[in-house]
Amino acid sequence: MPVNTNEMKFTPRKINAFLFFKLPSAFFTGVRVKSLSDDSAEVKVTYRWVNQNPFKSMFWAVQGMASELSTGILVMKEIDASNRKISMLVTNMNGTFTKKATGKIRFECNDGKLIRETIQKSINTGEGQTVTVTSEGFNEEGVSVSKFEYEWSLKVKS
Repeated sequence: MPVNTNEMKFTPRKINAFLFFKLPSAFFTGVRVKSLSDDSAEVKVTYRWVNQNPFKSMFWAVQGMASELSTGILVMKEIDASNRKISMLVTNMNGTFTKKATGKIRFECNDGKLIRETIQKSINTGEGQTVTVTSEGFNEEGVSVSKFEYEWSLKVKS
């Protein structure tokens, strides 16, 4: 049964079920939400055969899916909390890779407050807003392996 985001409580378990139905490539490559709060989200993915590149590390696009999800679920959660219909779209992305991604990688986004403020500004002005948020990936030793910046465009629908 497909997950309806209009009725979805934002828990890691329900978001992971949502991935299966709406983002199967993320689900099958092992991307999973581990924690979610008002201000932060953590998404994990483990290096394995299905998400490898020829250089014995995690394919950059899998890191991108995990990092984008850590930002996107915060945007979705804040839109839901606003009780408004708001469109969301990634309009720009930048990624930096500093170390091979092997083992378990966790992506953290701690920009919930910034997202909340941007959505409120869009509601108050009726104009589209953009917000740039960061998700950083860390290996099991706590060393940064990649860092992504996403620019989200947010606009209240009329």
